[in-house]
Amino acid sequence: MELICCATLEWLNSQNTISRKAVYKTATLRLVRNEFRELLLDLRSDKVSFRYGLRGVAVRNRFMSEGKASMTFSEHNMMLLLSNAPPVQLQAFLRTAFVKLSESNGGPKPDPRTRLLSEKSNALEEISPVTLQELSKAKRRAGCSDSTPPGPKRKVQETHRSGKKLCLPTAGALTSEQKAVLDGALAGKNIFFTGSAGTGKSYLLRRVIGALPPDVTVATASTGVAACHIGGVTLHSFAGIGSGKASLERCIELASRPLVQQSWRRCRHLIIDEISMVDGLFFEKLEHVARVVRGNDRPFGGVQLILCGDFLQLPPVTRETEQKNNIRFCFQSAAWERCVHSSFELTQVHRQSDPEFIDILQNIRIGRVTPEITSQLLATKIHSVEAAGILATRLCSHMQDADLINTSKLNQLTGDSKKFEAVDSDPYSTKTLDQMTPVPSSLVLKVGAQVMLMKNINVSEGLVNGARGVVTKFDDKGLPVVRFCTKKEMMLQPERWTIKTGGGALLSRKQIPVRLAWAFSIHKSQGLTLDCVEMSLARVFEAGQAYVALSRAKSLKTLRILDFDPKQVWANPDVLSFYKKFRRRMHQMQIIPLGKSKH
Repeated sequence: MELICCATLEWLNSQNTISRKAVYKTATLRLVRNEFRELLLDLRSDKVSFRYGLRGVAVRNRFMSEGKASMTFSEHNMMLLLSNAPPVQLQAFLRTAFVKLSESNGGPKPDPRTRLLSEKSNALEEISPVTLQELSKAKRRAGCSDSTPPGPKRKVQETHRSGKKLCLPTAGALTSEQKAVLDGALAGKNIFFTGSAGTGKSYLLRRVIGALPPDVTVATASTGVAACHIGGVTLHSFAGIGSGKASLERCIELASRPLVQQSWRRCRHLIIDEISMVDGLFFEKLEHVARVVRGNDRPFGGVQLILCGDFLQLPPVTRETEQKNNIRFCFQSAAWERCVHSSFELTQVHRQSDPEFIDILQNIRIGRVTPEITSQLLATKIHSVEAAGILATRLCSHMQDADLINTSKLNQLTGDSKKFEAVDSDPYSTKTLDQMTPVPSSLVLKVGAQVMLMKNINVSEGLVNGARGVVTKFDDKGLPVVRFCTKKEMMLQPERWTIKTGGGALLSRKQIPVRLAWAFSIHKSQGLTLDCVEMSLARVFEAGQAYVALSRAKSLKTLRILDFDPKQVWANPDVLSFYKKFRRRMHQMQIIPLGKSKH
């Protein structure tokens, strides 16, 4: 088990003030055992090497998602501060230490002479990987109550005080195609990965972000809500060139401002989610700006690019008068050919499990609608998808239609309304937080209001982003109690969303984690999984819009289509051509072992 990050050692005196400090920008940490089977932390940097026993260590991992943690060694009166660690690796490292310490039998200490001789030797061995049995034992021990009598279990709790429990569930296993993407990203390649709706692109992207050092990794997305989902910023905010419609010279001037230029020069890994909605001309201009501002003539100024999205879903919002040389999509720009080294496609669908529905969606995605598909979709008009007072969310092609329906339905409800105002960290950033977070600054609810959960609250019980419910009452504190489709009734407390600005500052919003959900716009539903949904596709106005709407449903049984016209389903011919060439190139890149000739 190895972790590479920045390490700071601080030794404290009797007054608990720092008496000595050492900073190692690149340190390698390993978990090893000595000849007495004691667990040690081995820290190496250049020619410096330290080794500390993990007996009686306390860990604080509140900022683990940002690649930071601290370990206090009481026996040495010393604190180790870890930073710029890949969050996923940091989590794995701390979890492994926690589990292995839980397994320690706390045997007698060797006498000082024996220990001194041991420290001079290099009789160390790497610890073995954590087994599922060890992990389950550690979880049970960590879950014991404060009333547990002193003993091994109690000692485990005392040894591992922290901001959070370290005994975290292991991350889900990646499929072979997802692992190929992650390996490509960690190998430093400029990659683009795509896939149809529900293939786990966002999940994989978060895994990629967690595997890279946070201080030099910038996660962005083409829209504010998408950026919030991955804990990043909008691409426009990071780039610092406004809308990008200014001249190239003006864009370079804007990006050369000290704080913006500093962000560009610090960035080594640039992640862009929902790349399909990034205008091709903006992408071309951005690539040129990166080279100039970073003073590096390599593609994108030497920054590693990790691009994610599906060009067969929602396209960039541009006017034809703004397009030059028929460039609308990123892949149509010259910068795409210069920058993208490897491409991948995820094919395994996780959102839907019905092969028949998956086949319908794959056909709709490429604009192919057979009479059989038309018949199957029209047959959903009679589906009863409501249950226990929870109505289906109607997906609308226009945001104004969705807002009008929600306001009208709320006004029709009798009873008193309750207004919930968001608590924003900066009152002057309300407009920015409205665009970047999935919850409104002001939320009005009544008993009977149809709502949608906008944050994962309890994944194991189905209380996830997109779960549908109805407000049944307000508790003594005035907080809403919601019954969800899972039949789980829960009182909802305010949750916090934190976003980063282009300059690296943090903004936060605390709000009840729901939105009104009689209706939702197709654009706002991108990335959601809805457990009961209806839609009218008569006013679809963009290629891919019908596909995005249909692919929000889990199955045909939870879907009701009010009207359907095959003419309203189409795919952009330029995108279809791109994917045809894309797959041909992927096929050519695959190495097929043919073995030795038998001639």
